[in-house]
Amino acid sequence: MNAPTPSGPSSRSGGADVLVAGGTGFIGGAIVRALVDRSGATAPRIGVLCRRPPPPGSRAARVRYLRGDLADPRTLDGTCEGVTTVVHAASYVGGDARTCRRVNHLGSLALLDEARRAGVRRLLYVSTASVYGPGPHRGLAEGEAEPAPRSAASASRLRAEHAVRRAGGVVLRPHLVYGPGDRWFVPALALLARRVPTWSRGPSALGSVVHVDDLARAVSALAVPDGPSGTDGVYHVAHPRPEPMREVVATVCRELGTPPPDGAVPVEEFRSLTARALPGLSEHQVDLIVQDHWYDTSRVWRDAGVTPGAGFRERFTDCSDWYRDHLSGLPARE
Repeated sequence: MNAPTPSGPSSRSGGADVLVAGGTGFIGGAIVRALVDRSGATAPRIGVLCRRPPPPGSRAARVRYLRGDLADPRTLDGTCEGVTTVVHAASYVGGDARTCRRVNHLGSLALLDEARRAGVRRLLYVSTASVYGPGPHRGLAEGEAEPAPRSAASASRLRAEHAVRRAGGVVLRPHLVYGPGDRWFVPALALLARRVPTWSRGPSALGSVVHVDDLARAVSALAVPDGPSGTDGVYHVAHPRPEPMREVVATVCRELGTPPPDGAVPVEEFRSLTARALPGLSEHQVDLIVQDHWYDTSRVWRDAGVTPGAGFRERFTDCSDWYRDHLSGLPARE
C-alpha cells in the first residue's frame, strides 16, 4: 500500500485536529485560512489532504500537507490518523461522468472509510445546491424539496452526500460562490455579458450568492465549535439576502470596466443567443440567470454562530482587483 507523503512539522501520519480534503482549492483553501485564523482554545492543528502540496514558500503557517488523491484510494491510507474532524471540500466539477463517479462518489466513500477506520468523530462535506436540479427555487429551506440533479457532477456529489449522512456527518450546500480563486461563477458572468450584451425580458431572477471567505467562516465554526456541537443534517450556505442577478451582472461589469448589457429580449430568444454565443454554457447555468434560485440560509448562520457579512456589491468591490488581474484575457464584446 502507498503511505501518505507528509509535508510539515509532524512525523505522524495524521497529526492534526482537522483534516481538510481539497484544502488547496478555491473553497478548501479559504476553509484552511479560516481555521488558521482561529485562536485560543478553539485553534486547531490543521492538516491538508491534496494531490499536489503547494511550494514551500506558499504554504500556510500551522498547516501540515498530506499527499492524497480521491481517485486513488490507496493514497488515503493513514491520512486520518489522530484526526478529530474531516472537512471534505474536494470535488470534480467537470462533465466526464466516469471521473465524476471515480472522484466525487467512490473517492468520497474511500475517504469516509479511512475516517471511520481512524475513529474520526466529525464529518463535514461541502456539496452544492445544484443537487436540487432545475428551478425555480424561491426561499427553499432544507428538507423542503427532494434533490433532482441534472448533471453527472451534481448526481455524484449527491451520492457522496448520502454516504456522509449515513455516517452521521453534516452536508453544506452553497450555491454561487465568488471571491479570489473563483474560476467558474464570475468569469462565466463576465464572458456572458461580453458575448450576449442584452438582458432577458421580465423581472430579474434572484440568486443565492456567498463570498468564499464567509462560506469558509461558517464551515470553520461548524468544524471547530466554541461550545458543545449539536449540528446535524444539511445546511444551505449563502448570504441571507438573495441578489437580483441583473444587479450582480451590472456590478461585475462596472468593476471590471465592461459595458453592461442593454435592452431586453424574450427569455427563449435570450436562451438561443446564449447557446450560439457560448455553446459550452449548460442549460442549468443559463437558468441561474433567468430563473429564481435562492435558498433559506437562516439555520447555518444561527447554528454556526457567525454573521454572514456584507452583500454582493460591497464584498465584490473588495475582490475586484483579483478578478481584473485574472480576467484580463477575456475576449472583447462582439
